[in-house]
Amino acid sequence: MSPREPVITVELEGQAPRGYPVRYLMWHEIANDTIGDVPVAVTFCPLCNSGITFDRRTDAGVLSFGVSGKLRNADMIMYDHQTESWWQQAIGEGIVGELTGMELQSLPSWMESWEVFASRNPEGLMMQQPEGHLRNYGENPYLRYDSSVRPFLYNGEVPPHDIPAMARVVRVGERAWPLMRLSEEREI
Repeated sequence: MSPREPVITVELEGQAPRGYPVRYLMWHEIANDTIGDVPVAVTFCPLCNSGITFDRRTDAGVLSFGVSGKLRNADMIMYDHQTESWWQQAIGEGIVGELTGMELQSLPSWMESWEVFASRNPEGLMMQQPEGHLRNYGENPYLRYDSSVRPFLYNGEVPPHDIPAMARVVRVGERAWPLMRLSEEREI
C-alpha cells in the first residue's frame, strides 16, 4: 500500500484498531466483520464517497449485509441477508421490507491514510484483499464521476449554503462541513 492510500479506520475500546482499504471497498462496498464481540458492517458508497460503519446487532438479531445494486438519492441501497429488507447506507435506516423504519447504530470510524493508520497503530489489523476476486483494485470504476456537476440519477434538492452538489464533506453526528472550508479555515 502506498503511504497516502485511504483506509477506513474503526477503533473499538479494548480491541486492536482495524483498517479497511478504500481500494477494496470501492468495488465490494461492504465488509461484514466482527471486532471483539461486536459484529460490524463497514460500508462505502463509491458514488457519494461515504464511509460509514454500523453495529450489525438489531432488535431483529444480528444482520449481515450485501449490496442491492440500487441507488436512492445517489446513495447505495444495502440489503440484509436475513430478511432481504433494503437499507439506505447514508443513514442506516431500513426503507423497504420487514425492517422498514429500523435504524442501525453507527459506530465511530473515519478515513485516513495508510501511513497515519500504521504509525498510530503498530498493532492494528488491516483487511486483506478479498480472495477469488479479480478486480482492478486501486482504480476507480466510476471515472469522471467526481468531476460531474450533479450526482448520477439524483433529482433532489441541492445542498444549502451554496455548497456544490459534488463537494466532499466531513460529517460528525448531525453536522457536516465541506472539506474545502476546512482546508481554507484549518479549524472550525
